[in-house]
Amino acid sequence: MTTLRQTPRHEMIDIIARIAERDGDYATVIPGLSVHRHSSTATPNCAAYKPSLAIIVQGVKRVVLGDETLVYGASDYLLTSIDLPVLSQISQASPEEPYMSLAFQIDTGKIPALLDLIGDGPTKSPASPRGMTVSKITPDLEDAALRLLRLLERPDDIAALLPLIEQELLYRLLIGPHGARLRQMTTAESQPHQIGRAVAWLKEHYSRPLRIDDLASRVSMSVSSLHHHFKAITAMSPLQYQKQLRLQEARRLMLEERLDAGDAGHQVGYESQSQFSREYARQFGEPPARDIGRVRRSLVGRLSGETEMLSEG
Repeated sequence: MTTLRQTPRHEMIDIIARIAERDGDYATVIPGLSVHRHSSTATPNCAAYKPSLAIIVQGVKRVVLGDETLVYGASDYLLTSIDLPVLSQISQASPEEPYMSLAFQIDTGKIPALLDLIGDGPTKSPASPRGMTVSKITPDLEDAALRLLRLLERPDDIAALLPLIEQELLYRLLIGPHGARLRQMTTAESQPHQIGRAVAWLKEHYSRPLRIDDLASRVSMSVSSLHHHFKAITAMSPLQYQKQLRLQEARRLMLEERLDAGDAGHQVGYESQSQFSREYARQFGEPPARDIGRVRRSLVGRLSGETEMLSEG
């Protein structure tokens, strides 16, 4: 009698289903690894994506970066090479076939040592410098991701095998079609590396008034070069990026710390309440009070069996 062998994708679905028995976003015992399960589509929500590998094993998701929309589904992966504020939305999910995915944060500090081992290789410059891209997963990358998930069910193996699997995942990404993005982000004085420094400064000082000439000087770029390469990599200008950070943090403050709109806007750097409300409504589709009320009602609904995803790393 012949036994049908389970495909890697279906084994990944089974592992995630055992970990995430109910809808939600689950951190795991492996640092930087999370798994996600959602049984319904949701309205767009704000999220801050760090350098990471995200793989959907079932369902479809769309991510809005600046003025671009990326759509990826089962057997696709999303590679993020720089910190990016986005809007994300699960666009295909059902109780019978819930959306399931995994996300693994990339430790960019480990890339230079790996590059020393593998050398420059034949990797070509990326067709686009964008810091986020979607690709079909390769069998080798899928196999390494599956072995990463299997570690969750063999915790005694994590200490010995996690460093090896993490290195293989990085290796597969570096030699893949978009590996040049990761290489350039860790190459000192490259333009992507300089933009990475600009992004780091903006994240730390988002509430301060932004002077573009000062930011350009901090990262040793001309103002025109900063604008050009920042837009090319993040799909936003520095001012637009700062605005995204401010609005996302203000929303968090109202949801989690229950600040009112005036205090939240002021805390993230807005001097004008009317400007804050106007830009907030443009970003999230509703004025602050109405949006926060809707999200809180959805959280109550989630506890009673309904669901809305608020974030996914």
